[in-house]
Amino acid sequence: MLSLWLGDGPSRLPGYATHQVGVAGAVFDENTRKILVVQDRNKLKNMWKFPGGLSEPGEDIGDTAVREVFEETGIKSEFRSLLSIRQQHTHPGAFGKSDMYIICRLKPYSFTINFCQRECLKCEWMNLSDLVKTKNTTPITSRVARLLLYGYKEGFDKIDLTMEELPAVYTGLFYKLYHKKLPDNYKTMTGMD
Repeated sequence: MLSLWLGDGPSRLPGYATHQVGVAGAVFDENTRKILVVQDRNKLKNMWKFPGGLSEPGEDIGDTAVREVFEETGIKSEFRSLLSIRQQHTHPGAFGKSDMYIICRLKPYSFTINFCQRECLKCEWMNLSDLVKTKNTTPITSRVARLLLYGYKEGFDKIDLTMEELPAVYTGLFYKLYHKKLPDNYKTMTGMD
């Protein structure tokens, strides 16, 4: 890309994209206590992990998780919350960019697996407590499985970052803010009293 900065001083345009955003969906069925997991095809180690992939330009995080889960497993789901964010520099698959990897909690709306054999070696509904105990998983999957177990036992409000759409400073635009749920009485509070 060629550019010419017409303003005063040095150009403030970024030279190139600095990050890629990967999103995974932890699809948890509270009724059966089962979690949807996959093993990627063509990896050096075939470990259990949550289905996911790269976010498309302009695509919301929750939408990426739902889309990637469906593409890889055939399971329809709905975004519930954001669970974790990993930041990693010098990621070998990021083409010299830094890598942001976000895991979302999803609620399933279908249960019959029809997984993409081009991308996945295996796909199954696994008991959450079995995923917590298995050694054949990635460190981030293991940690998020424990986080889900904690949320299931103690309440998801303890672990969820929920989404709220708020008006941007630019007229007519909105953004999505992910945060711990704010009690209603604090949404309108004006002071410390």
